[in-house]
Order: sequence, then C-alpha cells, then structure tokens
Amino acid sequence: MPYVNIKVTGGSEAPTTEQKAELIKGVTELLGRVLNKNPATTVVVIDEIDMDNYGLGGRSITEVRKAAKTNG
Repeated sequence: MPYVNIKVTGGSEAPTTEQKAELIKGVTELLGRVLNKNPATTVVVIDEIDMDNYGLGGRSITEVRKAAKTNG
C-alpha cells in the first residue's frame, strides 16, 4: 500500500480543489504505471502548510518570499 504525502504552501498560493484532484489522480496513475501498484490501495495526502510554519535557510517562507519580491 503506497502512501504519498505532498506538502505545499497554503494561503493564497494553495492549490485549488481541481489541482489537488489532478495531483491525487496523477500520482496514483504514476505509481500504478511505474511500480505496478494497485490504485485502490494507493493513499495520497496533500498537506497545506502555512508559510509561517515552513522554513528555508533559517527564515520562514513568508520572509523568504518578501525578500525575493524586494530584490527581484
């Protein structure tokens, strides 16, 4: 039983319901095609993480993206 956990930033950048459905379907089909896994037993979980709860390089993603906009 494959278990796939996809983590994405939430808030205004969160995927839409349609995008989530496409991710779930696509990952399930990929595991079936590449690893011959049964789609009926493939679990896909999408977690939305608030950008203040996600860090990169010692700073929250909120801070990283603010700096990128200022410097970009």
